[in-house]
Amino acid sequence: MLEQRLPELLHKLPKVDLHLHLDGSIRESTLWEIAAEQGIKLPAPSAEELVPFMKVTEECRSLLEYLEKFDFVEGFLHQEHVLERIAYELVEQAAEQNCRYIEVRFGPQLHRSEGLSCEEVIDAVLRGLRRGEAEFGVTARGIAACLRHHSPHRNMEVISAAAAFKNQGLVAVDLAGPEAAFPAHLHRAVFEYAQLLDMPVTIHAGEAGGAENVYEAVTRLGATRIGHGVRLREDMKVLELVHARGIVLEMCPISNYQTKAMDSWEVYPIREYFDAGLKLTINTDNLTVSDTSLAKEYGVLIEKFGFTISEIGTLILNGIDAAFLRPEEKARLRAEFLNEFASLGLNPTVLAAPSQTSATG
Repeated sequence: MLEQRLPELLHKLPKVDLHLHLDGSIRESTLWEIAAEQGIKLPAPSAEELVPFMKVTEECRSLLEYLEKFDFVEGFLHQEHVLERIAYELVEQAAEQNCRYIEVRFGPQLHRSEGLSCEEVIDAVLRGLRRGEAEFGVTARGIAACLRHHSPHRNMEVISAAAAFKNQGLVAVDLAGPEAAFPAHLHRAVFEYAQLLDMPVTIHAGEAGGAENVYEAVTRLGATRIGHGVRLREDMKVLELVHARGIVLEMCPISNYQTKAMDSWEVYPIREYFDAGLKLTINTDNLTVSDTSLAKEYGVLIEKFGFTISEIGTLILNGIDAAFLRPEEKARLRAEFLNEFASLGLNPTVLAAPSQTSATG
């Protein structure tokens, strides 16, 4: 009976997505229209045939190959109205998944080829998120990402610009990009500056690099959340540190499989981490590049790792707890979600209670 109604139930669950990239979640039809508007010729005769250029397949061999899909769309995203549009449409896509809260991350320095400043990029994205909030009823916030392969100077510009928007919908800063080739310690001064400005920090780590990168992110860069963290178990001392400090892992199962953060589903440590009491959240990473949704992600956990619907509820509540939101905003969301869980037949008593170590923005 449950199997028959599972897809409907997974859709009806209210959801949270904390790890969601703007430039990895653009609709093919939108890119087609943007290219036509800008007079740029595309390597396909229709929007539908852009799929191979924007989505990976199961044959994806590495994070570097995965990131190539971003290179394709990057050339189109350097005008304010375009950035506003794709941010607005991402809120719309969240609403279609019954996702009530999203944090959208983007690299301001990636969108400046036509003269925009970091501040103008951030402002355009936040305008789109606010417009989407007003129309679709989804709470949406932004995270400004520094890039590992950029110079510390360029990343300092991102931190400075992000701090100016701290109380206007920009809730945190991030470090993303090729993890194995550009270790996080190269950007210590950048994130010391972020901490000085009291900007919450989440860092991509433990995906294409080992547990030492998670250690660096937590102990030196000020991260209260880790993007992915799949390889954390390579060092049990680091795992214990993450557990003791209540550091949140933003796990993205389908993306993690595609980027080869693990060799196979059989060795993906999500069940192990959950049972060990680590604070996990489930996210999509990139709706388009990974061809995913939150319902798909939850389905993987149920099918391959035996998660129950109540445990999925726990993971969703973890997302609220870990959100870079004010305590009163979290309390409102949590109450709303618990009511809806109860209406769907989930027993709220089995769901996780709020952590006392959650990050606020």
